Amino acid sequence: MTTRRFPSPTAPRLTALAVLLTLALSACGAKDEGTQATQVAAKVGSNEISVHQINQVLARTPMANASKEAVQAASQQVLERLIDQQLAVDQATENKLHRSPDVVAQLEAARREVLARAYLQQLTGAMPKPTPEEVKGYYDTHPALFSERRVFNLQEIRVPVATEVLKDLTSMATQARPIDEVASMLRARNVQFGGGSATRTAEQVPLELLPRLHALKDGQSLVVKNGDAATFLRVASSQQIPVGETAATPGIEKFLGNRRSTELVNSELKRLREATTVTYLGGFEAPARATPGADKPDAAAANGPALTTPLAADDKVAPAAGEDQGAIERGLQGLK
Repeated sequence: MTTRRFPSPTAPRLTALAVLLTLALSACGAKDEGTQATQVAAKVGSNEISVHQINQVLARTPMANASKEAVQAASQQVLERLIDQQLAVDQATENKLHRSPDVVAQLEAARREVLARAYLQQLTGAMPKPTPEEVKGYYDTHPALFSERRVFNLQEIRVPVATEVLKDLTSMATQARPIDEVASMLRARNVQFGGGSATRTAEQVPLELLPRLHALKDGQSLVVKNGDAATFLRVASSQQIPVGETAATPGIEKFLGNRRSTELVNSELKRLREATTVTYLGGFEAPARATPGADKPDAAAANGPALTTPLAADDKVAPAAGEDQGAIERGLQGLK
């Protein structure tokens, strides 16, 4: 056994680990499987750091196609970080920081998060993968994303929604008027507006807006409402670049899996709320619960699909905007 002192390791920061948990386990040697999980990788004073701890870190930051050498290098870097961590933990314990009210509260918050995430992962872990029929069905029913996918060169003008020119904007969109003519009309009426242009692929357009945008030919426009603003959106030009079913399958599988997980978690949380008495105290009031169907795509379309953000050349809009619930619980974030 080699004893080392660590004044200040300067191992480079891990931006991505080319490793999966199974690879990490195999890279630690050909020792007996029953003892490998508790194999000691290093001792820091009287405390031990095990291979199991290293593998836990590696498993949270996976990257495919890792070589054996990459796994070994990543394992060594993780070990150095765990040593630094243990040194800091020892000092915190010596200074009785683990008894600090703020630290105790943070530890309890971390415990709650880990337990909530573990339950949600258990809940969704047994879900079957989308079937080939489901994948093909999604591909066939969304030609604007795949078989008829287009790259749009878009121009936009944004105005406050409470303006008297909305009817005129809609009329000019129907008549496919040039964007410069629209801007001139707004200036003549002293209407404040903003604008810009960007190139966006079909998957960068909010899903609820894409069918309307896809229906436009080059030079045509539409007006969409978004909160307290309205957008005059014109397709300056476009190019059709389809995506084949084989190439689209991995992305469709991931999207359908994430959507199914989200629906399952939402359903379970709703069931638990209905089965548990929740009393709001201290001036907090029970929030109004969304009515059934309010978050369905059809309901969104009835209210007028709209851009979720102003256009910008470097914007990235999720292909499933409006369907992926990104702020349910912190525990759910680990499933996406």
